[in-house]
Amino acid sequence: MMWYDGWGWGGWYVMAVVMVLFWGLIIVGVVALVRYLTSSHHSHPSGPQPPSSGESGQGSRRAEDVLAERFARGEIDEDEYQRRLKLLREHR
Repeated sequence: MMWYDGWGWGGWYVMAVVMVLFWGLIIVGVVALVRYLTSSHHSHPSGPQPPSSGESGQGSRRAEDVLAERFARGEIDEDEYQRRLKLLREHR
């Protein structure tokens, strides 16, 4: 006697495709969640916030701070630091 399930061999193919799609969506979802949780736009910045456009004088103060940090790290020498600091203060 022959067993008949109604779909024949086509049912096995449909089940295989659905199973692959299901596990593919699960894997893509997990990867997307991990990338979202570890991305930089999700975390709060640890440094000082850039000044808003309404604050006058704060932009040049922040520029001087960045310049001082670069000098402290050794990215620029003292002459370059003094020259740029003078330019910043002239254009206030």
